[in-house]
Formats: sequence, structure tokens, C-alpha cells
Amino acid sequence: MVTEVILPKLGQTMEEGAIIEWLKHEGDRVKRGELLFTVESDKATLEVEATARGFLRKILVPAGETVPVLTPVALMTKTLDEDISTYKPGLQVSGSTFQVAEAKAATPPGPETSKPEPGRVFASPRARKLAREKGVDLALLTDSGPNGRIVERDVVAYLEAAPKVTPVARRLAEQAGLDLRTVTGTGAGGRITRGDVEQAVEQLRVTSYELRVPEAMTLARPESETLTPLTGVRAVIARRMAKSHQTTAPVTLTTEADATDFVELRERLKDSLADELGFNVGYNDLLIRLVARALREFPYMNARLEGEAIRKLQEVHVALAVDTDRGLLVPVIRDADGKGVAEIARELRDLVARAREGKALPDELTGSTFTITNLGMHEIDGFTPIISLPEAAILGVGRIRARPAVVDGEITVRQMMWLSLTFDHRLVDGAPAARFLQRIKQLVEEPYLLLS
Repeated sequence: MVTEVILPKLGQTMEEGAIIEWLKHEGDRVKRGELLFTVESDKATLEVEATARGFLRKILVPAGETVPVLTPVALMTKTLDEDISTYKPGLQVSGSTFQVAEAKAATPPGPETSKPEPGRVFASPRARKLAREKGVDLALLTDSGPNGRIVERDVVAYLEAAPKVTPVARRLAEQAGLDLRTVTGTGAGGRITRGDVEQAVEQLRVTSYELRVPEAMTLARPESETLTPLTGVRAVIARRMAKSHQTTAPVTLTTEADATDFVELRERLKDSLADELGFNVGYNDLLIRLVARALREFPYMNARLEGEAIRKLQEVHVALAVDTDRGLLVPVIRDADGKGVAEIARELRDLVARAREGKALPDELTGSTFTITNLGMHEIDGFTPIISLPEAAILGVGRIRARPAVVDGEITVRQMMWLSLTFDHRLVDGAPAARFLQRIKQLVEEPYLLLS
């Protein structure tokens, strides 16, 4: 019997993934727990391993292609001589045929449980009733019940993960043949609106026109030039930056802070926490701590636009933009306002290391309420960072360098730092945003206030 290997949903925000490499070839024998392929979402690269044994008979999605989650990417059979010519998509699924390698490694081994016979979908009566009412194909679901049984919560989880869309937007998408899973919603709660669909349809029209441009109209390129397709993380960054530029009303404020005491505090913490942490506390660790403090004091900056309303968020999740070989990634320190410098430093070091290795989970790189981007190590002073939607603002941090400054009427050498705050004027006015930046400057200049 043919078994489909499904592209797994590796995080709450993951909607599609790109097959980076197939680690098994067609015809290879596959054992339970062996790695099948690596997949890249918009933020992370993970290894997927088999949870059943058999033979990899046919690869449906070759390396380099991007497909929505829950899409069949390969076929497996129990024996090498089984006929797969009669295979029909979606009709011969055997529960979960994948597993994330890191997740399995973290789970202690236990007794094996029997799985449903391939080709049959086992589901509870309540799950079947709900799926029938909502028009959900049980073959698309991942089972979490005993012995590979689909239960009601699996149907609910699938419905919650499906894109929320207004009736008008759904009708327009159906008329245009648009896959709603490729559309990002800007309405309340991430709901896809008519405007989102119209924008997506227009983008498809423009892309289609560009593809039809005659070759004679394109410019000849020297042989030394190459074209690199926008794929994976780079493609996601391009889409998000363009959308931010098109939909926000960005304004950037800059100020210069005296970071002399900030530098001194970091040096003291390096000495006092070196034995406990095993590494040196960095400026970014301190910045996350003080920004989280400021966000708690100025909740209007810890907000997002949902439709025609502004939602002030209870949680303070601070992200740090990190440069990697795969592009810009943003590991998130969750509930940063409730953590000390040592805890932040330890967590950030771990997240950044795994992000650069491509091992961070998608949920560890999403869900932030505010972002910090630091270009000081590249000798950059002030700059204009782009807001990471749907956040209200982003803080740009420049280099710290010794400069002459006037203190108490006398010229002296101080460690100065540039700060740049880009905020969305749709959510925040200039004066409130300036007060927030002023508070960050104060905490940089008087970091002992973090102890109060």
C-alpha cells in the first residue's frame, strides 16, 4: 500500500516550506527514524525523519521547490515491487509519516503503538462529524489520538491554522483562482480582506506580465554576471520589507546618548557573570533588558494595527535582528520584561547560535512585539531601519565611540551612542514616540535605573 510523506507544519506560523535536500533517493530502503529530507520555512531549516519503515518509491517535490504545508512530497511503500501507478493524491494516507529530528531527540523512547492500516483514515465520531460540517478532508489531518486516531482536537487545530478570510475576499479569490494560503491577512486577527486579495491578484498579474516579456526586450548580460532567484529566507525578507514599505507610515527619530556608564556597567557584568555564564555579557543583552523595561512603561509602543483598531499587547517579546549566511533572522526573547540580564544573555546566545546554524524552530523566530537591530559593529552611526510588521516600531542602534562632549561646562571624552527609532505614524504620533526614545536614552545614560 502506498503511503504519502507529507510536508509537516513545523510551527504555528508556518504556511509553506522549501525542500532543501533529499537525504534518501528513490528506491532506497528507509528505516524508522532515518532522515528523509531537510525543509526550510521562512525562518528555519530542519531535518525531517521517517516514522515508518519501507522504501522511498517516488519523490513528488524535488529539492528547491516550495509548497504549502500538508502537501504530499513523496511516496513510500512496504516493499520495493509494489505498484504505485494507481496512486491518487489524498486517498492513501497513513497518519503521520514524518517527524522533526530535534523534536524526536528530545522525547524519551517509549513502546511502539500500532498505526492504522495504510489507506484507511481512523477518526473518532466527533471528529468525523465536525469535519463533515466544516468540509474538512480527514486525509489532510495529522493524528494525535491513540494508535494514530484522528480526534476532534485535530480537526479544531486544522481549522484554526487555516487562513481566516472575509466572505467577499473568499469569493474574489475563488474567481481569480488564488490560493488563499499564499496571502497575508491585514485585517483583525490576521483575517484576509478584500484589499489583501486584490493586492495579491495584482501582484500575480504583474508577475505574469514580466514572465511574458519577449526575450528580445531583455538586456544582454555579460557572461560573468549571474542571476540568483529569490527563494527561501531571502524571498520572505523581500516580501516583508516591500509590504512594510507599502503599508506603513514610517517616521524615524534619532538621538545621541552618552553611553559611558552603559559601557562601564557592561564591563562590570562581564567580570561578575563570567563564571556563571561561561561567556561575556554583550551590549545586546543589556539593550533587550532596557527596551523591555521601556515598553512596559510605554505600552502604546508595544502594539499592532488590526484592521481599524490598535491592539496594545500584554506580552513583551523583544526580537534581535541577526545577520546569518541565510539572511536576516530575528530570534525572539519572550517575556523579556520579566527576565534578568543573565537569563536574557543565556537565552539569546543559544537562540542566535541555532539561528545561524539553521536549527532554530520557526516559533522561536516569530511572534515578537518589538525589534532591535544593531549595526554598531559595522561602524554605522544613525540609520533608518524598516519596521517589522505587524509591530509598531523598531529601534536601530549605532556604534559606541569615544567623542568629545561638554559635561558641566567642560569638554571631556565620553562614550557616545546613536539611537534611531522608526515608528508607524498610523499607530503612534511623533511626541509619544519621542518620549519613548527619550526614555531609552535615559536608561542608556543611567543604566542603574534598571535595578529600581
